[in-house]
Amino acid sequence: MPGQLQDKVVFITGSTGIAAATARRAVQEGARVFVASRTEANCRALAEELGEAAAWRAADLQDAAAVDAAANACLDAWGRVDSLFNVAGISGRRFGDGPLHECSEEGWDATLDANAKSMFLVCRRILQQMLAQPLSPAGLRGSILNMASVLGFSPRADFFSTHAYAASKGAILGMSRSMAAYYAPHKIRVNAIAPALVRTPMSARAQDDAKILALMRTKQPLAEDMLEADDVADTAIFLLSDAARRVTGDVVTVDGGWCVSG
Repeated sequence: MPGQLQDKVVFITGSTGIAAATARRAVQEGARVFVASRTEANCRALAEELGEAAAWRAADLQDAAAVDAAANACLDAWGRVDSLFNVAGISGRRFGDGPLHECSEEGWDATLDANAKSMFLVCRRILQQMLAQPLSPAGLRGSILNMASVLGFSPRADFFSTHAYAASKGAILGMSRSMAAYYAPHKIRVNAIAPALVRTPMSARAQDDAKILALMRTKQPLAEDMLEADDVADTAIFLLSDAARRVTGDVVTVDGGWCVSG
């Protein structure tokens, strides 16, 4: 049987964690994937793992020229972009993110640039392509899914007081909703996905903290643990596919119960 993304081209930013898990699932569902992220070794390794269904380019997604080059490489490889999943981002803690009275300017700028500016640049370039594309058999020109976080609307002050990060995810939520309203008449869907604490390279600090792991038993009771990247990828595949062809402007929370527990 055809997969949920059969013959679609999916552009994914990021090459580890949720991005990698979603790329694997997309290929399993019949898609051709283009991977773009800063670290060449990770991009190359993921694309080689995925085989002929994947192409890639290392790019600093905070740089407009690099984003354009990555988009052009995707079009050279596959000819169009049906779905975009913006995953790439950082925690910002190592740059000085933290409670606002302690947050450094470097931490604020680095976090907002990596999480919000990069997403703006990628969305802008891919939207230009989608607007020029003919309608698909499902009557759409494309689908965009942006990575948010429960910390954008459900804070946890004791362990996750990184306020620049929360601000960046709040910005993504606002941008995604506004995009959805504007581009719906153009037959482009825009949604956001908001995970809670997921076991990825970015959450390495939390994975080594016994108090955080103990908290997860009640804060994420559906898992009684951190979530896995595949938990988010499964929902992302649905939102990127034509099965969600009438869904836009939504924020889907994948949190194991975070927002209703603890």
